Amino acid sequence: MSQDIKLSLNKQLEVLSLSKGTYYYEPKGESEYNETVMKEIDRIHTDNPARGVLGTVLDLIALNFIVGPKRIRRLMRKMRIIAVQPRRNLTHGANAKYIKPYLLRGLKVDHPGQVWSIDITYIPMEKGFMYLTAIIDVYSRAIVAWGLHNTLDGANSIEVLDEAVRLYGAPEIINSDQGCQYTSKDWTEACEKYGITMSMDGRGRAKDNIWIERFWRTLKMEYVYLNPAANVIDLREGISGFIEYYNHRRHHQGIDGKVPWELFLAAA
Repeated sequence: MSQDIKLSLNKQLEVLSLSKGTYYYEPKGESEYNETVMKEIDRIHTDNPARGVLGTVLDLIALNFIVGPKRIRRLMRKMRIIAVQPRRNLTHGANAKYIKPYLLRGLKVDHPGQVWSIDITYIPMEKGFMYLTAIIDVYSRAIVAWGLHNTLDGANSIEVLDEAVRLYGAPEIINSDQGCQYTSKDWTEACEKYGITMSMDGRGRAKDNIWIERFWRTLKMEYVYLNPAANVIDLREGISGFIEYYNHRRHHQGIDGKVPWELFLAAA
């Protein structure tokens, strides 16, 4: 933001397509040591999503970190990382009455807007971190909306959903995990308002939401880890640029070498 340009702050934010909340966001923080640990946890989980708390502790000790299960469990929860392993207690951390069945197994996804997938991931910065929420169109692999936030508040996912629907209309189905953001009255009402059918992964089964998980890996390996952001504005601009490249110029093996936007618009 420039103090010299003779435009109000609100007008500058409007021109840059930034919300006032984004402008004032400060990245979340931990101690310098914990932030270093969290960055390594993120790399471990990106390489091996099945790595749980104890395995992650062992990996970190091998890298000369002094850590124990209690610290790593807390940090993984803060990072919203759950190992890809079936769980006996499928309602832990979720409101059971809002849990929905997984609807995508065996479903033929043959057009854009049929199924969207939403998720949240931890994004490390030079100092601190943010959370990125994104929605992917399963058929085309296009990212249809996203948002950066410094909390895991459920309203953030609703904000991203509202933006996606505003731009492209409502999908038939939206798939999520069983996080508290999605097993809630507010999320349920937001989806029902648009006539969207909800689907949810089995807890700890990231492969049920593999499309967005693959996007997270691509984003982190090809951009985030190579370009640690100094501030939230730089991070937002960098992610925006990468998503523009991903949607419009990056060819995908999973969609026969096409780019996502080509498929998304061709049949939309």
